[in-house]
Amino acid sequence: MLALFNVLKLSTKPSCARRSLHASCVIQAVAAQAGAEPSSSKWTPHSVRTGLIARKRGMTAMWDQHGARYPVTVLQLENCQVTANIKTVRQDNTEYHAVQVAASDRPDRTTTHAMRGHFRSANVPSKYIVKEFPVTPNAHVPVGTTLSALHFVPGQYVDVVANSIGKGFQGTMKRWNFRGLRASHGVSVSHRKAGATGGHQDPGRVWPGKKMAGRLGGKRITTQNLEVVRIDTALDLVFVKGCVPGIDDAHVMVRDAKKNMLELATANYGKGLDDKVLPKGVADLPFPAGTKEMASDFPPIIATPSKRILSPYAPRE
Repeated sequence: MLALFNVLKLSTKPSCARRSLHASCVIQAVAAQAGAEPSSSKWTPHSVRTGLIARKRGMTAMWDQHGARYPVTVLQLENCQVTANIKTVRQDNTEYHAVQVAASDRPDRTTTHAMRGHFRSANVPSKYIVKEFPVTPNAHVPVGTTLSALHFVPGQYVDVVANSIGKGFQGTMKRWNFRGLRASHGVSVSHRKAGATGGHQDPGRVWPGKKMAGRLGGKRITTQNLEVVRIDTALDLVFVKGCVPGIDDAHVMVRDAKKNMLELATANYGKGLDDKVLPKGVADLPFPAGTKEMASDFPPIIATPSKRILSPYAPRE
């Protein structure tokens, strides 16, 4: 039986700082270590949290409380740890803040000496992949913190960034969904050709950006606004509704959805719509991050009921 993620507000005050992740307790992140800046323990609509690095394990299917089937992609964290907190002053005197995250342990013998020293200073094992995520000044995470799947709350939305599957050199019909030429009369061995690509003497060239045959896939793709439907803190699994780019076992970057989470929270907070700052059913987010220590105080499997109100199988009048 899946444990449903039922979150309740502890206070009726309109302030967003009063939100709580769970009705039983409020969990703090691990204590700040040397080199980490002090951070607030509460998420606000203006906060930007760090993202995570996960492995795409494949796709499967799940069923909601109405019996409706929907596809999910399983993402797994592999000892995702914080390796650095970055603060840079730009030329216009504004500050850039980021959290550097590394994942997937690797042997020291296959790691360069420079990166080996970097991981040693962070007191973490050598990693295969290192990425940084821009954050707000209050969202720095202590170096060496091990992040958990609890970082994402079922019911929220995330953006997944990865390299798409490379298809090689493809024609215009597969690459750009061209209709092609006629399949019967009037066409001789040119059924899948692109057709005309430019003018005659004027302009005498092909315009830049013309849709033509070429290499398809193998590019950085961001899939936005995917719903987190379930997490498994014991196996560090995150189940997102829908598909994500990349091949199986590829590294993907997962972060809070820029549109459905961050921008929408800021807009609704400015309008005074406190009950619409976060998605329905989500009362708070782990801040500054969801850690292994925090996950030990929650059930190993947390799921959210479907947002579908009516059963698709119920008769309609």
